[in-house]
Amino acid sequence: MFCDINGCSERQKSVIHQTAIIDPTATIADDVEIGPYSIIGANVEIGSGTWIGPHVVINGPTKIGKDNRIFQFASIGEEPQDLKYNGEDTSLEVGDRNTIREYVTFNRGTPDDAGVTRVGSDNLFMAYSHVAHDCQVGDHVIYANAASTAGHVHVGDHAILGGFTAVHQFTQIGEHSFSGLGTIVNRDIPPYVIVAGNHAQAYGLNKNGLKRRGFEADVIRALHKTYKLLVKGRHKRDEIQTEIDDLSQQFEEVKKMVEFIDASERGIVR
Repeated sequence: MFCDINGCSERQKSVIHQTAIIDPTATIADDVEIGPYSIIGANVEIGSGTWIGPHVVINGPTKIGKDNRIFQFASIGEEPQDLKYNGEDTSLEVGDRNTIREYVTFNRGTPDDAGVTRVGSDNLFMAYSHVAHDCQVGDHVIYANAASTAGHVHVGDHAILGGFTAVHQFTQIGEHSFSGLGTIVNRDIPPYVIVAGNHAQAYGLNKNGLKRRGFEADVIRALHKTYKLLVKGRHKRDEIQTEIDDLSQQFEEVKKMVEFIDASERGIVR
């Protein structure tokens, strides 16, 4: 059974529109604002300072942190779009200070993975973007308009998915990477790398993004050298291993890039 605004506290009545429908099992902080005709389903938790616009649907089990902004027509915490899903108890977890624009969709996890879809904090999800079941999205990530990640995708911190980027299931997106408009990603994107095309190809190091985020010039040079050796180079690994080891010992960022490439199961975008 859903309750109406009369089932809420006096404080909540002042910030929740009278047409909103709130399930009695939902846990909502007193200062959460909920717009007209929005529906908050069973087993949903919403943290302090969050603003929810009109016509938003949030189903659970879903936990949403503090100071998020969720715009009209977003669908958060719906069942996974997976034919193997059979009503199992899975969940969605969303961090703090995310901006979730119009028609964005986040789906819950499946029992075939960790059972939970996770979205970090300080992210921007532009209109029509999609986070599928079991995705693990880091912090300070941007999904531009209609960017979509299929099931089981992991997205590193500060990654940017350009508009209409489509990412194949089980793909890994490295931190500080960038995909261009309309990119089709079917292999792992190494950290710090720019990719574009159908299918995606590597087009260089994300130097401008790294500079904006305060990376030192010597770190960027070392990453660029590593990129040329491991992503675009044609040498056999044993021929460049000593050089790679030296760079990894000097720079933690290089070490992350090398470890990501070595751990890739799908192969990397080149």
